[in-house]
Order: sequence, then structure tokens, then C-alpha cells
Amino acid sequence: MPDVISFLQTRRSVKPREMTGPGPSPDELDTILTIGARVPDHGKLAPWRFIVFEGDARARGGAVIAEVFARKHPEATAAEIATEQGRLSEAPLVIAVVSSPKPHPKVPEWEQELSAGASCMNIVAAASALGYGANWLSGWIAYDRDVLTGLGLAAHEKLAGFIHIGTRTRPNDDRPRPALAEVVTRF
Repeated sequence: MPDVISFLQTRRSVKPREMTGPGPSPDELDTILTIGARVPDHGKLAPWRFIVFEGDARARGGAVIAEVFARKHPEATAAEIATEQGRLSEAPLVIAVVSSPKPHPKVPEWEQELSAGASCMNIVAAASALGYGANWLSGWIAYDRDVLTGLGLAAHEKLAGFIHIGTRTRPNDDRPRPALAEVVTRF
């Protein structure tokens, strides 16, 4: 267990712009997704699903994002639209975790959304444990209904986040963390 504890104490997100290829192999991706699906799930509802963007799929997803951005921001410059087009292209792999709640009399929707969030964290941890850089991001694209529809989400689904995964291009610096006294209350 000390190795697991040490890993969790030192895990750090990597910015997508600080990632390159290669990304995970098909077997590693299966491992990452299997671990992403192994989360608390009251009622065994699997209230999440995954959309995998790799290769040309990153550009296709980026085209959806750019089209929505350009339509909603007619004053946008070509450079701004190109930035939006590239949102899913910095890392070699992006996994969208979709919160897909199921009607259930004993499991409220918010609890199912927490399960999707736990899936995001498991995916980040699994990719990091395999030696890749990983980052869980959202941004405006995670909340824009037109983008979500363009990426294939149903009306009742939300995006828990985009997990960017790739090979680090530089060592990872830690950031300041809150002291436990700032975030812990003893009752």
C-alpha cells in the first residue's frame, strides 16, 4: 500500500499543451476505461459513458466546437476560431466522461453525477499510474448545449469533463496546496 499512498500524495495534472505522443496503446486505453468504470455506483446504474477522441476524431470534435463558437461569436477572429478548433488536439487522447443519469427511486440524479465525477478521477489516476500525463478539464464547451448535442449527448446528459492524456514534454512542477487546517473541520 505505501506505493499507492505515495502515488496519490504526489499525483499532479499535466497541461494538455505540455503533452505529446505517444498516447496510451489500445490495451492501456482498455485498462484506463475499465478503471474509469470501477467507481462507486449506488444501484449499479452505470450513470456515465465515455466518448474517446483520438486520431482524426479529435479534429472532428474540434470542428463541432469551432462551428458552435463561430456561430455564437460572429465577431471572432480566425485565430480565435482556430484556437477553439484545436481544443481536443493538444493531447493525443481525450476521453469525454458523460454523466448519463438513469431514473431511479432511491438514487438521486446528483448522486449519479458524483459517480461520473469519480469516473473522471479514476481515469486521471489510471493514466497517471501508467506513466502518462493527464488533466481533467471542462471549460465553456462542457456546458454549451449545442456543443454537447454536436458531440452526440442526449438532452438529459451532461459532460462531467474532458480527460486529456499524453506523454509529458517536461517535468511536472507541483502547485501550492491548502494546509489541512484550512480545509478540515473536526466535529
